[in-house]
Amino acid sequence: VQLQASGGGLVQAGDSLRLSCASSGRTFTNNAVAWFRQAPGEEREFVATISWKGGSPTYVDSVKGRFTISRDMAKVYLQMNSLKPEDTGVYYCAASMRPISGTTQSGYRYWGQGTLVTVSS
Repeated sequence: VQLQASGGGLVQAGDSLRLSCASSGRTFTNNAVAWFRQAPGEEREFVATISWKGGSPTYVDSVKGRFTISRDMAKVYLQMNSLKPEDTGVYYCAASMRPISGTTQSGYRYWGQGTLVTVSS
């Protein structure tokens, strides 16, 4: 499974962005998929995950109520509303080998290259 994340950009605080994650080669329809992010100088952190059927969405507390993870047959999305400067970072999508997975990076086998989100104040 090869993943490609897209949709990042430079926005102002309060704006919205929608990130997309697509797979090439094998599809990830039977896999849990997650978004992680890495801010400059920080460790990569979990943002959100969704199970293979689109259920069990889980979010890090800092994005609850602002971000929504969803999926269709082809892609996984991260709708990001009310963006804050602290949301700045490189966002990575990752697919698990399991239909449901948790919030740790070790639970995800396949990783995309990342897309940069910059939120200015």
